[in-house]
Amino acid sequence: MRTTLTEENYLKALFHLVDNEGKVTINELSKFLNVKMPSVNNMMKKFADKKWVVYETYKPLVITDNGKREAALVVRKHRLTEMFLVKKMNFGWENVHEIAEQLEHVHSQIFFDKMDEILDHPKFDPHGEPIPDKDGNIIAQDLQKLSACKVGETVIFASVTLSDDGFLSYLNDRKLLLNTRIRVVKIEDFDKSMTIEIGNSKEILSRKATEIILVKK
Repeated sequence: MRTTLTEENYLKALFHLVDNEGKVTINELSKFLNVKMPSVNNMMKKFADKKWVVYETYKPLVITDNGKREAALVVRKHRLTEMFLVKKMNFGWENVHEIAEQLEHVHSQIFFDKMDEILDHPKFDPHGEPIPDKDGNIIAQDLQKLSACKVGETVIFASVTLSDDGFLSYLNDRKLLLNTRIRVVKIEDFDKSMTIEIGNSKEILSRKATEIILVKK
């Protein structure tokens, strides 16, 4: 039986919220989705019937292997769509999230397989996040927040934890794109804002921005 739009939104929320042990609380899901707790409880009981989660009253939910796969496949459709919009339709990376939110609910597997083929099977989306494969497997990345870097370190901009169009436009204005080499020049004691060097230019980033930017060495 096909998953509904609402089920897919819950699955995607689980994908983003579960901790390293595969656990998440009903309250966390409620806040993330802006849905009342009784509704979340009812949906998680349905998920438990489908063997996607282990549900016990007053305990955190535990996502099952089947649940992880179903959730990853929804995310796969979203991230493939974003990549297609950027690479084949020339959208800016700041303009693709809302469109992908709509197209991710298309159920045709052939549609997304063809999209994957046309893109030559990309491993990452335009925001640097890994695209799950057809079996729901996902590449593990060893990334850290830019805010964790020290003065003098040189790192590569690899991903963002927020694909909000306002934030991505903020990065565009500073010509800060994926795979850019960044050198940390200065960190202010007062507000932890950071001066970085990109090529021959310098930019000042807020603490909030450095918390969202993920880098690799």
